[in-house]
Amino acid sequence: MKINLKSRVAVVTGGAKGIGAATARALEDAGANVEVLDLTRGHDVTSEQIVRDALAAVEKRLGGIDILVNSAGKAVRRPSVEVSREDWQSVIDLNLTALFMCSRLAHPHMKKRGGGAIVNLASIMGLTGGIYPNASYQASKGGVVNLTRALAMEWAADNIRVNAVAPTYVRTDLTAAIFANPERMKTVMARTPLGRLPEPEDIAAAILFLASDAARCITGVTLPVDSGYLAR
Repeated sequence: MKINLKSRVAVVTGGAKGIGAATARALEDAGANVEVLDLTRGHDVTSEQIVRDALAAVEKRLGGIDILVNSAGKAVRRPSVEVSREDWQSVIDLNLTALFMCSRLAHPHMKKRGGGAIVNLASIMGLTGGIYPNASYQASKGGVVNLTRALAMEWAADNIRVNAVAPTYVRTDLTAAIFANPERMKTVMARTPLGRLPEPEDIAAAILFLASDAARCITGVTLPVDSGYLAR
């Protein structure tokens, strides 16, 4: 099945680089009109007013919103006793609270269009204790997994599907320190049955599927793209 998103309008948060940028390209290649909300472009998605204004501008310019991809995120990869309250809160604010707020603000725009699709960036770290100390990230992504279920149930009557993808380690700015450390990579690969890690484009392909009509009967699901990590 060739995915065709012609005439669809998609918003991607954190879409300037990494998985977000790959997703924006995949959506555009499928025919969607794509608007990127990213801090590098003046969009702080932890600000309710900035997001509200940005979504209103998208609707005014493009006629509505059909797809939202919540990709913006950050991590503080340190032992828990070294994570300050400020660092903890900054991760929760971006990875979980901003995701909820962007979804809540997108809801009325989608409802006016007769429905839509939201795809959240979770992580295998939201489904497992992980390998390295990363408590705030793991807590936030665990929240994303269950928030995805909660919104899927609440908004099904509005024909708004809510799903998530859960990547394993993908080479992006967020994981640069791990990929630069051969010993850490040995540990990662020892937990990767397929023997290869996904590229940002592999995660984008899963997001594209969940955002499309090919997944019209799928909601409340978190899809691992993890090279077998969680199968152990």
